[in-house]
Amino acid sequence: MKIIKRNGTEIEFNPEKIRIAVSKANNEAPNESDKLTDLQIGVIAEAVTKKISQFSHTPTIEEIQDAVIHEIMRQQAYTVAQLYTEYRYKKQLIRKANTTDDSILSIVNYENEEIKQENSNKNPMIASTQRDYIAGEVSKDLTMRVLLDDEIIDAHKKGLIHFHDSDYFVQKIHNCDLINLEDMLQNGTVISGVKIDKPRSLATACNIATQIVAQVASSQYGGQTFSLSHIAPFVDVSRQKWRQRIKNDFDKVNITVSKQQINDLAELRLKDEIKSGIQTIQYQLVTLMTTNGQTPFVSMFLYLNEVPEGQTRDDLAMLIEEVLTQRSQGLKNEKGVYVPAAFPKLLYVLEENNIHEDAKYYYLTELAAKCSAKTMVPDYISEKMMLKLKGDVYPCMGCRSFLTPDRFTDNGIGNVAQAMNYDENKHKYYGRFNQGVVTINLVDVALSSNKDMSEFWKILNDRLELCHRALKYRHERLKGTTSDIAPILWQYGALARLKKHETIDKLLYNGYSTISLGYAGLYEMCKYMTGKSHTDPEAKPFALKVMQFLNDKCASWKAAENIDYSLYGTPMESTTYKFAKCLQKRFGIIEGVTDKNYITNSYHVHVTEKIDAFTKLKFESEFQALSPGGAISYIEVPNMMHNIPAVMQVIKFMYDNIMYAEINTKADYCHICDYEGEIRIAENPDGKLIWKCPKCGNTDQSKMNVTRRTCGYIGTQFWNQGRTQEIRDRVLHL
Repeated sequence: MKIIKRNGTEIEFNPEKIRIAVSKANNEAPNESDKLTDLQIGVIAEAVTKKISQFSHTPTIEEIQDAVIHEIMRQQAYTVAQLYTEYRYKKQLIRKANTTDDSILSIVNYENEEIKQENSNKNPMIASTQRDYIAGEVSKDLTMRVLLDDEIIDAHKKGLIHFHDSDYFVQKIHNCDLINLEDMLQNGTVISGVKIDKPRSLATACNIATQIVAQVASSQYGGQTFSLSHIAPFVDVSRQKWRQRIKNDFDKVNITVSKQQINDLAELRLKDEIKSGIQTIQYQLVTLMTTNGQTPFVSMFLYLNEVPEGQTRDDLAMLIEEVLTQRSQGLKNEKGVYVPAAFPKLLYVLEENNIHEDAKYYYLTELAAKCSAKTMVPDYISEKMMLKLKGDVYPCMGCRSFLTPDRFTDNGIGNVAQAMNYDENKHKYYGRFNQGVVTINLVDVALSSNKDMSEFWKILNDRLELCHRALKYRHERLKGTTSDIAPILWQYGALARLKKHETIDKLLYNGYSTISLGYAGLYEMCKYMTGKSHTDPEAKPFALKVMQFLNDKCASWKAAENIDYSLYGTPMESTTYKFAKCLQKRFGIIEGVTDKNYITNSYHVHVTEKIDAFTKLKFESEFQALSPGGAISYIEVPNMMHNIPAVMQVIKFMYDNIMYAEINTKADYCHICDYEGEIRIAENPDGKLIWKCPKCGNTDQSKMNVTRRTCGYIGTQFWNQGRTQEIRDRVLHL
């Protein structure tokens, strides 16, 4: 049996250590009559061993010590129990003097199980990743000891709420953003002290774009998004360059050719440059490593209507076609086999000019469908539904967070970021960002109420005010930050063009940035309070009422403070396991509620619930409307590579019914036997979930490529036990 030490290391349980610890406390008892016998100490060790062996999760040291005290008390050895408690308290004080040593050493020695599987796109063996994790442990320590109050820290540790990204909170940096790539490419920027002028070719624009992404990613945490439409104008720049160059070459050798021949040859050269330029973006982004030890967590927005109809839109279509073609092929792994790439994430907008069979760009959507069937990308945003819900069409940041609609353009504040491409006649989204996230555990609210509805609403209100206080800590942490902290962001166009030493404070108000109230476990909350899934007509009104209550809270905070609080469907990766373990510890195992090592992300239908793809998407679309700060829905499908018409049917349904959705399939590879297909999850004799090749039985994770979409984005490493169980439990929807 495994147990988890305080530093996150997973080790074998040794009951002899209980005997030793109790014996030490026993020896300190002043009177013989107060002492335990050796037989009693043995009984205590056996009882604790039996108790923790029945846990549905890996026990922690704290849980074992709690059980020891309980068993000592059962033996009526109250003096020994007091001495054991005092000894434990003294050790706790010593640990508090420096809480980071053990955790840092466990990272360096690759022993920290929690860190090893905290992020499926970070390899903790890599030196730069370890460096980031080490710095993160110091930041967490300072955050919990110095920067947050005790009530918020206690709620975070108990899993009532989650204060996200505490490993970055010491620094005055923000979460995610939409890069104003248009301003930087058209008006120039500065990278590492070097002035970068407007590119004179598509190839240069693509190269500069990747350098910008790398610099931005290293100056923040979370994801960033750029639009391919900002690169599209440089296609014609290269076209004109090729026409002139070809004409000059023929003139030099006195060969007469027609203008049409020159143009045709220029288009051939241009297509080669497009292929090379997109390849530059793809290869550089997946091979770059940011200062936080991972590939830039970047998304690329593919939206035809973002540029004017005519040549520029046709040029953008050529870029989109090449992006989809290259992503369908994938990238070679170390064995030279093509496997799906995780980044950049692709956000493909469905619109009137690409969704109908007679539409001009329908061929792009067919290509997107083939790409989805093979690689799980792109994600799909419905222009029709987004206009209905938000009034504008713009990309999400990272995995699912959406900005609130622009209101500062219309309320007289104007060009608050001093962007050089600001247009008072257009709403502004690029250059905006998110201040951070705090998530409420809705399952804990329900369980704490003991099914009393009036108590439920009282607890929910209290927990939300706790989240509000925690979010204010994030906001206040950013206040006073000067533009010098990240020049690429605040001075050179990615988010703003502020003066040196100018604070970013004005960008924290009036809707320029958002701040996110996350939520998780809507399904389990409903299951406990009503006995039914929120898909049940009798339970659904309660779920919608809770969602509206969360939105109303955000609206009241926003009205009072002029800060854009927004409700966000948290894309939990490791936190789903943490919340589940905390719930099991506080409330035990409750069938259908806490009997899994994960809780359900945001408003999603539970992964085990049998529901068809169309019903699921239609149902979840109602909840997307109530999750304006971030929402994404998905369907699980089998291998669809030979049934593209069915994929197209799903995509067309998405266009008419849901704002943001994705299709999940499986595309794995075993290095041992060259198996391509689905590598499955098996269970070890000790109950631990592992990945196993169905062909050769390989379980060495370093010798396989497993690709899964976990919480809005694709992961290519591996996951903690809670997320792995969730992946195993997923049912097909098509």
